[in-house]
Amino acid sequence: MENSDQTSDNKRQVLPNSSTILVLGILSIFLFCFAGIISLILAIIALILSKQAIKLYEETPNLYTSSSLNNVNTGKTCAFIGLLLAVISFLLFVIILILGTGLALSFLSNVG
Repeated sequence: MENSDQTSDNKRQVLPNSSTILVLGILSIFLFCFAGIISLILAIIALILSKQAIKLYEETPNLYTSSSLNNVNTGKTCAFIGLLLAVISFLLFVIILILGTGLALSFLSNVG
């Protein structure tokens, strides 16, 4: 039985951009602390591509391998995590910026 599954998998194609989605999702996680905006952009691109790939798979599931669908789903999950981390780091940056500016203004008003 496994042999026939392997044969049918060999005739199937890889979903378009499945590896790209996985790489973008992983990069969005790793880059959030170094380049938050780049991480955000990569996560959004990965999510858009994954939506297209999943739609394509749902239309004709017999044409594509299950491993490429697994790559898409894993990349989508990584992109969600990267997006969440990028948003959290951006919000923390804004909070620190506001608090830092408030403290600086408070200090300057007390000195002057």
